[in-house]
Amino acid sequence: MSAPAARRLRIKVAHGQIETLIEMPDAVRFPTPQGLALIAHPHPLHGGTLDNKVTWTLARAALACGLIAVRPNFRGVGASSGTFDHGQGETDDLLAIAAAVSAYYPDIPWTLLGFSFGGYVQHRVAQHLPATQAILVAPAVTLYAFDALPLPTTIIQGDADEVVPYAAVQAYAARQAIPLITLPECGHFFHGRLRELQTQVEALLCPSRSN
Repeated sequence: MSAPAARRLRIKVAHGQIETLIEMPDAVRFPTPQGLALIAHPHPLHGGTLDNKVTWTLARAALACGLIAVRPNFRGVGASSGTFDHGQGETDDLLAIAAAVSAYYPDIPWTLLGFSFGGYVQHRVAQHLPATQAILVAPAVTLYAFDALPLPTTIIQGDADEVVPYAAVQAYAARQAIPLITLPECGHFFHGRLRELQTQVEALLCPSRSN
């Protein structure tokens, strides 16, 4: 498989611009994109960027299933303007990016993927952006108020998470009737488990391949 074609854009938003990496799936395997994947990185005040290894892994899974991978840097990160806004402004930015990308790829459905703080932002985005599904990886349910999601959602969580306690994620998933995929003895940052994480995400994004 050839390397994905990538473009690093600065997409206009209300406060300025958001640096966004857009990667295309292999055109030989996927002459027509199978969907759009909006991918949100972890907390920007704790080193989170679009190049975070978990975020990168989510993009690899999306590309392997024929989705266009859209990875923004949250406001104040990299070449993105603005300052941290506790998930509120970040939600507005992702919605603006989705609108801009959809103008170029109309009628292609969105999938939402987010890691940690990015999971919180995506659960807010889901209230406004029609999407086929959401995949939340180690969502920060103890740090932010999570509501119900209006679309099919799956959570992937390590049971040895040292940042977001597994029991809290398990309780949230049970309360909202969200399927929970548990990676045993896995911490928050999925050290040594990225391939396993990618496999789990691919099974959700392109389930027909495993049939």
